[in-house]
Amino acid sequence: MTTTMAASCSLECCGEERDADKAVIVRFSNGSVGNADKLDFSLYKSADEVNPRKKSRRILVAETDRLSYVGSNFGAGSLKCNSLCNYYVGVLNKRTKQMEVHSAQLFNMQPTMPGETDEAKSEDTTRTYRDKVDSLIEAFGTNKQKRALTSRRLNQVGSDTLHQAVAKAASNVIDQKGLEALQQEVADMESQGDLALHLPPCDATADKPENVYMFDDLLSPVEFAALETAGSKMAALTTEELQKMTDDGRCLCVVAHLENMPGVGEARDKVARCAFYLSLLLKLARQKSLTRKFGQEEGCPRIILSKLFKTFTVETFSNGRVVNILSTSMRAKLAAYSLALLLHMGHMTADLTLLHRDLGITEARMIEVAKSMGLTLIKPARTKKDDAELQGEHRQASLRLPLVKSDKFTERRKRKKMI
Repeated sequence: MTTTMAASCSLECCGEERDADKAVIVRFSNGSVGNADKLDFSLYKSADEVNPRKKSRRILVAETDRLSYVGSNFGAGSLKCNSLCNYYVGVLNKRTKQMEVHSAQLFNMQPTMPGETDEAKSEDTTRTYRDKVDSLIEAFGTNKQKRALTSRRLNQVGSDTLHQAVAKAASNVIDQKGLEALQQEVADMESQGDLALHLPPCDATADKPENVYMFDDLLSPVEFAALETAGSKMAALTTEELQKMTDDGRCLCVVAHLENMPGVGEARDKVARCAFYLSLLLKLARQKSLTRKFGQEEGCPRIILSKLFKTFTVETFSNGRVVNILSTSMRAKLAAYSLALLLHMGHMTADLTLLHRDLGITEARMIEVAKSMGLTLIKPARTKKDDAELQGEHRQASLRLPLVKSDKFTERRKRKKMI
């Protein structure tokens, strides 16, 4: 008696594969195909190779003499299992006894009838539920329902006429003022309304000024503890290094606090850590977009870097990748949070002139942020001084209870008296 042993097979790695190299597995929704050799398959891919959501879309078409089948890996008719698990197909070479394993994707093939199916789909997509109900009323409705339908359609005609008149008036305004001027007005109004949404959490009913904008809302205890090493480096800066920062014209408000730090104790440590975090906010305000390399030279902790990304940047899609940018509203948010941090560093008083210079924004915008936070503006005292001395005076902001409610400035022209 002889025993025949089965020949052993081995797996062969086929290397890295792209989405275009994936094998295709089809499943027909109306049953199995009797003669698969007579099927003519065609695979179509999306022409958009930049968008990551569209570049992997595929449409598979199988044509026969009698019927056509269509399947896709996106949309309502696609199989959800493609996004939940991975499929692989093994191809055995009988001569070499080696099997190549390829990744695959499944397609659910559904029969289609050209002409009637496309027409029915287009009709269903263009007609709304209200249009279908109106058609039923016209065919089978009572006289009362038909009268109500006629009245509603007449009112709809009047509404369309009104919309056309409004559109014509809007086009006339655009022609008179110009599209760019109107867009700038809308942007200014939106910035005014959105400014309140980007302020730090505020407790207007607090009994103490330091509780209005809580320090823990600006820097949590965990984030404050992570700044220990960076704060100690900030406190160890020499007079020459501070003078160099002053000559460079950056972080002037940070230098002002470092030069007047307490001698020892928790107060000195708190000012040093806040000064480092404030320097990061001021540097961030000068950026157009933020990369993962931001803050590495300064030794920024990872938890602080994640906070900056999450709190002060907006994610957008550009050139095939996700980019973190600083929008106009985010710059206003940076100004508000920097001002709140300066209040805690300076006993509820902050220098607006130094801050708006460090942030790179106008003084009017800085005053607008301070007023929206309910702060009291302290103007320099008017004395007989030279113009150079007057320009050197700084505008201060202080947090006092109760908070100041500021109204929007509206210019009113005086009427001329009739003689």
